[in-house]
Amino acid sequence: MRPDVLFWLLFTSCVSLFGLFISAYLVNKAQKAGDQRKARLLSVSHPKKPARTVHISAFTPTRRSRSRSLTSTGAMIFGLDLQQVGHYRLPWWIVLPATLGAAKLAQLAAHGLVGNASYLALLAAWVILSRQVFGWMEKRRKRKAVVQLPDILDQIVRAVRVGMPVLEALRVATRDAPEPSRTEFVKLVDQVSFGTPLEDAVAAMAQRCNLPEYSFFATALSLQNQTGGALGETLLNLADVVRKRVAIAEKGKALSSEAKATAIVLTALPFMAGLILWIMNPHYMGLLFDEPLGHKMLAAAGISLGLGLLTIRMMFQRALSLT
Repeated sequence: MRPDVLFWLLFTSCVSLFGLFISAYLVNKAQKAGDQRKARLLSVSHPKKPARTVHISAFTPTRRSRSRSLTSTGAMIFGLDLQQVGHYRLPWWIVLPATLGAAKLAQLAAHGLVGNASYLALLAAWVILSRQVFGWMEKRRKRKAVVQLPDILDQIVRAVRVGMPVLEALRVATRDAPEPSRTEFVKLVDQVSFGTPLEDAVAAMAQRCNLPEYSFFATALSLQNQTGGALGETLLNLADVVRKRVAIAEKGKALSSEAKATAIVLTALPFMAGLILWIMNPHYMGLLFDEPLGHKMLAAAGISLGLGLLTIRMMFQRALSLT
């Protein structure tokens, strides 16, 4: 098959995939809006009943969370969480075309080394780049939410100890809370104000945030609302635990700075050595760019370097992750 025909086939496939993704996202958004309207009508027509048994829903996955739709599955391939679209620093409709353009540039650069085989890696590079960008934004949001949670818990405890109801304490803590925590607590207060039971509202917030600290917070509120108890003492202990986790992670980050510097130096060494050899003997280094065997060696070196960097990055993230 001719290269130009193969290129247009791949380009058409990518455009069709992107259009299908947009259509599925819009349909899913309309369905979610309809489900929310139905849930509000049901909550108004069926008032809250006192719970007879203790039920902790923050750690119990619902049927909807267990079975993902086709749209969410396709979005997760690119690392996009549809429930957190509003929290991303960059809109998804900017990230996906930008990463596709970057993948296309990488494919054009690799075409001279590996030939038509570079077209096969275009879609894979698009998916990998998209997952990296969305993953970076999601981890940044989660880290901010974890760091901000202890201060919010302290405000709730102070409000509860002076005699305020739990809902009013949440509303007071929401006023001064920074983003992204403020948005989640505003949703929580609004849902309870519109008639949603507190247990369901805090469980939904814990599932949206997808953080163990928020799940424990939801459990504490649910138990206190159903059985009573010392809510202030529980939230103070939770705030202390979260602060200690953040401090340990920061200490580990400081101790790993030397290892990160070593990884940067090791990554730069092949490029520095190649530049020096190019200056000293251009003909010797030119064989890598002129001969087919040299192209294969460069491709193998690039793949090895990329796998090494990915392994180091995964080790750092697993060791220093707060989530």
